[in-house]
This record gives sequence, structure tokens and C-alpha cells, in this order.
Amino acid sequence: MLLVSTSRSGYHHGDLAHALETAAMQLLAEKPAQEISLREVARAANVSHNAPYHHFADRNGLLKAIAERSMADLLALVRKAIAESPDPRAALRNGGSAYIRFAVEHPNAFDAIYDPTVCVPGSPTATMAPLIEGLEEALGEAALGAGLDRPEDAVGFWGLVHGLGTLCAAGHFPIEIALAGYVSAVDRMLPTVSA
Repeated sequence: MLLVSTSRSGYHHGDLAHALETAAMQLLAEKPAQEISLREVARAANVSHNAPYHHFADRNGLLKAIAERSMADLLALVRKAIAESPDPRAALRNGGSAYIRFAVEHPNAFDAIYDPTVCVPGSPTATMAPLIEGLEEALGEAALGAGLDRPEDAVGFWGLVHGLGTLCAAGHFPIEIALAGYVSAVDRMLPTVSA
């Protein structure tokens, strides 16, 4: 609940940071992060156009917050899909499928996460770094648990889900085809289980 009131001394906001980030994420559902302005976020949060500068140094600060929140959402979905799986192979399939679904269902958020001008490769923010590490760990552990035990296997796995998610989100094929292609590729990658 937003706590906004106006008086002669100006507005007072109960939780400005949360209100601005929530407004930004609502705008992100409609348009790419690069098209969102601080002024637009202020208007959506029902605060003065200068209010965002109390929380974000500049527009790039807003874009970083959007990317961080989007990555936290992606990580939570992947972890949940893995945790709810009945066995290691299902965890690999389900974790990757959650990643692909996020890319397709939230394309602007997905793009914000991987925008190299916002999350500079090798130089993530203090908030983004553990999120990236968490995603790498979740995907890597799922791959390892299913029998993909070389470090390059985890990289290949991440590339597979990222590529399929990106291509599908761009409209190159429907999500059903992306998910079926992913499961087929994973099944071929996994070691044969001996009876």
C-alpha cells in the first residue's frame, strides 16, 4: 500500500524506493527497460518528477534496479522448479523449462537482465553479483545432479536454455516447440542410466 500525502511542504511517501521499483516493474511489463524514464516512473508511482532522484542517482540506476529485480524473479522461478522436481533428471528439465518460460513470458525483464550496458559482464552490481552466482549454482547443480559432471556441461546447458528462450521470445518458434526441443536435447545430453 502506498502512503502518499501532499501538503504545503511537499509530498511524503511511506516507502518511496519500493513504490518506484514497483512502478518501474509495472511499466516493464508493457515496454522495454530502455524506453522507461525516471519521469514516467514518478508519474506511475504518483510522486513528483524529482522524487526518483532520492532513490536513483540517474536513469542507469533505475535500469540496474529493474535488472536486479528481474534477475531475482528469474532465480526464484528456476529454484522453485528445481526444488519441486521428483528426481535429478526432472530437476534439470524443469529448471531449464522455467528459464525458457521466463524469457518468453517476461521478455522485457529478460532483456533487462542481460543488457550488457546495464549489467556489465564481469562487473555486476553488489546486488546483481549474488543473483548471478545463485543462478549459475542452481543450473550447475541441476546439471551435475543429472550426470553432466564437466564444467563445460553447465555452460552448454545455460547456453541451451538461454538461446532457446531468446529465440522463442523473439518469435522464431512457439514455446511448445522450444520446450520440446529443450527436453529432447537434454535427454540426448544426459548419460544413459544403467539398469
